[in-house]
Amino acid sequence: MNKFFRYFEYAYLFFAAFFLFEAIRIWNTERNRSYLFLFFVAIAIFMFFFKRRFRRKYEDRNK
Repeated sequence: MNKFFRYFEYAYLFFAAFFLFEAIRIWNTERNRSYLFLFFVAIAIFMFFFKRRFRRKYEDRNK
């Protein structure tokens, strides 16, 4: 179960990279939509670090 949470953390980084790619791709044509994708990048990176911290606290508590 612990490995599942670890892989799920990295899924957030995958989505952040995808949203960043999309933001760069449409930057010149749809600027407002690009800002929305950049917001999703920030949220995904935040969630990665939040989930990582939460998982480590959970692991330390169960030791």
